Amino acid sequence: MTTFCGSLLASSPALTDPHFSNTLVFIAEHNDKGAMGFVINRVFPRWFNELEAYRHLPALTLYAGGPVDQEHLFFLHRRPDLIPSGQPVAQGICLGGDFEQALRYLSAGIVVPTDLLLFIGYAGWDGGDLEAELAEGSWEIRNPTLSWDELQALVRSSGRFQ
Repeated sequence: MTTFCGSLLASSPALTDPHFSNTLVFIAEHNDKGAMGFVINRVFPRWFNELEAYRHLPALTLYAGGPVDQEHLFFLHRRPDLIPSGQPVAQGICLGGDFEQALRYLSAGIVVPTDLLLFIGYAGWDGGDLEAELAEGSWEIRNPTLSWDELQALVRSSGRFQ
């Protein structure tokens, strides 16, 4: 099975789902059970520190990661040396891990805002669905080997960034 983990997908005009019109999605997980990714070019209308539980932390940009599970925060980072339990995705990019530890280090200035990307919700596909959407032309693979620096550059170009 070809994995698209770590790839950047761009929606094509053939994709009619309004959740994904003109979007870039970073694929963080992909296996025979399905795929999970995050829309990286849609900024959520509130800053991270506007969420009551995180008001004591820096003003980080939140991204509207996708229509699935919009009640939870998800994150990507580049600090597996400091944030345990993250899942390696590609070229120095990790998915999740110990969020409380990440926040402690963020508060102390050990982890800096450019070490993290925060998302509300995610984009998800059941097994075989992403492959079918690629085959029908709904998505184009833009970068199959994205690095953290490349991901950051794309995110910065999509809106506010701290």
